[in-house]
This record gives sequence, structure tokens and C-alpha cells, in this order.
Amino acid sequence: MTTSDIKIPVPGGSFTGYLAKPASGKGPGVIVIQEIFGVNANIRSIADDYARQGFFALAPDLYWRVEPNVQLTDQTKGEWDKAFALMKAFDLDQGVNDIQSAIDLLRGMPGVTGKVGAVGFCLGGRLAYFTAARTNVDAAVSYYGVGINNNLDEAKTIKVPLMLHVPTADGFVPPDAQAAMKAGLAPYPNVTFHEYDGRDHAFARVGGEHYDKAAADLANSRTSAFFKTHLS
Repeated sequence: MTTSDIKIPVPGGSFTGYLAKPASGKGPGVIVIQEIFGVNANIRSIADDYARQGFFALAPDLYWRVEPNVQLTDQTKGEWDKAFALMKAFDLDQGVNDIQSAIDLLRGMPGVTGKVGAVGFCLGGRLAYFTAARTNVDAAVSYYGVGINNNLDEAKTIKVPLMLHVPTADGFVPPDAQAAMKAGLAPYPNVTFHEYDGRDHAFARVGGEHYDKAAADLANSRTSAFFKTHLS
């Protein structure tokens, strides 16, 4: 596995992304979509793990239009406050456009076999849902996406496989929002909905307050199998 920070071209300029390449030098691509903390050590480690599984993993710096190279942790109140301020200033629609730019770059990269998926967490989980609806990605996975219940009309444009990991005790997505999301997505056979009973938001964030290894391992194994099926 090799890693580097690369430039992702957009109209009028470029922004950075963290790229992890598989040791084999060939394989499908995966866009790793950040949480509210930026492309930090956790997101980079997730990209590294996908590279070890044989994927080209690219984590684009989606906050770059607000503040580039944000790498916060979830360990202090000050960092949480800054993360929420950045999320509030972040333009979600423009972020999806930047994800499309990252998909285009990754798909054309030497060694990438052509198909590209996306996986996102928290803010990235919501963006993964929009990525499935608005971009030419080949498959997408959302971990504890927030606010999807407010955008269920987007589902009608989703033509690719989408998997959602939903903790039932998510403090940011109350039960009524979860019920609305589940009912709203039920008519779409390409959407897979996995619930994790009693788990809270960010149950898959290693080192986080709500990390649950058993649930994280299950969700991650489902995601890996999903991508191996739809990106091969």
C-alpha cells in the first residue's frame, strides 16, 4: 500500500485529497467521505484499510472552500464546536459536485478498474446518499447519515445499489426520523437498510465515545462484501 496527498481538479482550480493505493496496483475505487471533523487520522485510516482490501481509496477534502486541510478529533469541546461551525458553513450541494470531481479523477486513474463506489460517515453518510442520487457513482454506503429523512424525494433518482447502516439509538437521528427514512426508502429495491439495535451515532468510529467493535465489524464486513459484489 502507498499513500499520498493529491490534487483533484475542479473548474477554476483544484483541491486536495488523501489517496491510498493497493499494493497490487490495480483494483476498484472507493471515495471515502469525511465526517464533520475533516480528512483526519480516522478518515485516512479508513482509506488505508480499503487499500489493504484491494481498493484505490480517495478521501477528498470537502471543507476546502471553507477552510482547507481540516483535521480535527472528537476529543475536545473546542474541536466539536469548530466542527459544527464548519458543517454549518459547508455547502452540501457544492460538496456533492466536488465528490463528482473526485469520482471522475479516481475512475480515470491508472490501475483503477473502472468502477467507483462511495462510503461516508455522519455528514459523509448524508453525502453518500446524495452521491447515490446525483452522481455517476456505481454504489454507495451510508453510515449513520443525518438528515436523510428530510430529503427522501431524492431517492427516486437513485439507480445504483445503496446500503445504509442505521443505529437505532442514534442521538442525532431520532426514532421518528428513522421510521420516516425506512418507510420512504422501502419502495426502492436497490436500497439495503441495516439496523444496529441499541447502538448510537458513530458506533464505527474507532476511539469514539460510542464505538462498538462488534457492530462496527459487522457493518464493515457488510460494506466490504457489498463493494466486492458491485464494484468488481
